[in-house]
Amino acid sequence: MDLLSSLPEDVRGHILSFLTTKEAALTSLLSKKWRNVFALVPNLDLDDSEFLHPEEAKWESDSMLQSFMGFVDIVLALQGTSPIRKFSLKCQTGGVSQACVNRWLCQVLQRGVSDLDLTIEFEDDFCLPQEMFLCETLVNLRLKTEFGGIRWCTGADGTFLPMLKSLDIDSWRFLCDEKIETLLASFPVLEELRLVGTEWKDSDETVSSATLTKLLLSATGSEASRKPKSVSFDTPNLLSLAYSDSVAEDYPLVNMKSLFKARIILAVDEDQIEQIRAPNNYLSDDDVVLRFGNVVKLMKGIQNVQQLHLHSDTLEVLSLCCEWMPVFNNVKTLGIKSDDDRGWQAVPALLRNCPHLEILTFEGLVHDVTDKCGDACDCIFRKEKGRSLKSCPVKVVEIKEFRVTMKEMHLIEHFLDNFPCLKEMKICREEYGPSQLMHDPEVFDLILDMIDEYEDLYSCNVQLYEPCDKCEVD
Repeated sequence: MDLLSSLPEDVRGHILSFLTTKEAALTSLLSKKWRNVFALVPNLDLDDSEFLHPEEAKWESDSMLQSFMGFVDIVLALQGTSPIRKFSLKCQTGGVSQACVNRWLCQVLQRGVSDLDLTIEFEDDFCLPQEMFLCETLVNLRLKTEFGGIRWCTGADGTFLPMLKSLDIDSWRFLCDEKIETLLASFPVLEELRLVGTEWKDSDETVSSATLTKLLLSATGSEASRKPKSVSFDTPNLLSLAYSDSVAEDYPLVNMKSLFKARIILAVDEDQIEQIRAPNNYLSDDDVVLRFGNVVKLMKGIQNVQQLHLHSDTLEVLSLCCEWMPVFNNVKTLGIKSDDDRGWQAVPALLRNCPHLEILTFEGLVHDVTDKCGDACDCIFRKEKGRSLKSCPVKVVEIKEFRVTMKEMHLIEHFLDNFPCLKEMKICREEYGPSQLMHDPEVFDLILDMIDEYEDLYSCNVQLYEPCDKCEVD
């Protein structure tokens, strides 16, 4: 310790930055010479789980809670007004008040914090402090709550975060007193935005930003969430999009000319599925089939992507747009998420409209059999079996969540028979859930024998991976 004490203060402060906040703070007790070194540590990581243990008796937990809050107060007091780069606070066990958390946040905001990472759990929605909305130093802001909500209520002064480049809000519901278009205008250099649990403020919303390159927007968390009438995107420099929402009636503007990768989830309920699949003569003027037709505008707006991933619900919605499906000339990778209760009606049109497809990925092969499945599968016999597959230039098929059923094996053979350019097939067995391999050794041997035979029957390398092999399927 004498050797360390002889080092310059800034060097000792750098050394402390490699310790946990709790360990670094304890060094202030060593001697007077070490008392002020802790103030030089630029990063603070505070976690109430290091103090609180739910299995302990209530009086012990209350005591530990007071110990944690006292520790945070002491840490901030020891550092005084020294600059701080990153502040991470986790209050998940319960008991810390919102007022206490906001007091700590205000202290680090005054000290010029640039990275703020907050994970909290309160019984009520968490209201962020007004000081956060006008911070001139924040570069990265992450807010997370698993069971509660986060309220972005700016008040009369509004929001302006001139340095913010990354905003990540992950909550059961995110409430903002401004429309998202107005909110984004407050972040002039924002590059990455992640909003989980978004509740739309208005029926007509626009996501507009000239600086955004990465966007994850999920508005399907709360059943009470307002369903937008129209959603527009004006994000000309966006490279990556993950969008999850109820189906809007219209998508008036979709400006994403730079988009490279898109993952789309358009959630529908069982009543809507029933109407989507109903014969045309049963439709009424207010039917979902008529209202969902504008989804094709969204697809046209993202048609320049190279990687496209579609959820099983999205496939159902797109079944209404097969005749107007845009051509995805740049798509090299197409990902399809399957579900037992959702059909593949749109898959043939997608395959036909991806003329330069190289990699086709499936997250599960089991899907609902409908009379509109098309020839992408062999669920229903058709005269022109495999037509959409035979025109598809895909070279690699990747499958995960393989349940090891004969129905899936027949579909795999259908792919091998009809994809003319197929060179490689990767199959990754489902890790959890029902699998015949887990209960029937004979099925296991049969499947392995069939896969071995594929090597001789087809000019395609077929490999079966165990879950522990971590088959790389995007």
